[in-house]
Amino acid sequence: MISYFLAFLLAFGVAAALTPLVRRAALRWGIVDEPTGGRKIHTRATPLLGGLGVFGAFTLIVLGYTLATDQLFGGYLLPKHVAGLILGGAILMIGGYLDDRHHLRPSRQILFPIAASLVIIASGIGVEYIRNPFGEAIQLDAVKWAIFEWNGVPYSLTLFADLFALVWLLGMMYTTKFLDGLDGLVPGVGVIGSVILFFLSLSKEVAQPETALLAIIFAGACLGFLVWNWHPAKIFLGEGGSLFVGFLLGVLAIISGAKVATALLVMGVPILDVLWVIVRRLWTRTSVAVGDRKHLHFRLLDAGLSHRAAVCVLYLITIAFGVSSLFLETSEKVKAFAVLGGMMLALILSLTILYKRKK
Repeated sequence: MISYFLAFLLAFGVAAALTPLVRRAALRWGIVDEPTGGRKIHTRATPLLGGLGVFGAFTLIVLGYTLATDQLFGGYLLPKHVAGLILGGAILMIGGYLDDRHHLRPSRQILFPIAASLVIIASGIGVEYIRNPFGEAIQLDAVKWAIFEWNGVPYSLTLFADLFALVWLLGMMYTTKFLDGLDGLVPGVGVIGSVILFFLSLSKEVAQPETALLAIIFAGACLGFLVWNWHPAKIFLGEGGSLFVGFLLGVLAIISGAKVATALLVMGVPILDVLWVIVRRLWTRTSVAVGDRKHLHFRLLDAGLSHRAAVCVLYLITIAFGVSSLFLETSEKVKAFAVLGGMMLALILSLTILYKRKK
């Protein structure tokens, strides 16, 4: 356990040191988020590109462990998986930089998350089956076409498994992207989610110490950035950073296909919030791509909570359901997710009533 704690501290230190350098560069280049009202509740121009600090710290520590130790490989994890993680993250950083600087249209923004997801699929990370709480497991690798063979290893297109991975990763990325509305919220959820996945990876049922190492490195990188992103934030994640947090959590959840239900519980609040907002926008015929203040974190502010209190409330809910997932079977996790859905609906209705009374 000491070796994992060391990896956590290294990632934390590198992220905490890199982030102010990124902040200085963003200010020099004029890549800042202006306080224009509406969804933007900050009061002064704040640098973007903060995701580079998280990505840089994660990448440097992972490469260091790859070159200097044998702790990352030897089990399920392969060098091509790590290469896919880093390349996919780099694609998100490039897209994030372009969007933060040039404000790309949504139709162009989505190209980078799609490309990052395809890189992960091509690297061999995916889900072969989904545990069915009501019966036998659902196999996703039944339809498969061989594409080519390299060094004796066949590479195939697995229709349903690859489609599931693509939808899953895009869903996780856009969940953290939409969640990124309060200082410290997304990196904090990244810390909580990766720590939960760390402990799950070390459990007897999963037994993936390599995945646990990746998860704890990511937790340290997110926490190192959180030092600078806690309210009032000195730097924002930006487009690339908000996507990268969901990307890493999504990939960690589908390595060996053992942690999808857990990730759903950990990310249950933002996932249900995003679904609620999308359904509401479709119902009112509003563009899904246009942001508004109807997300749960904004409703908490409108109900009278302070910025930090609203973030802490969402942290506590995430921790409660994340920790519970460590002790629940798959069928029980489905029930827990249903309970979380009921809590979310009750919370949203209560906050709406409080807001109307306050007005």
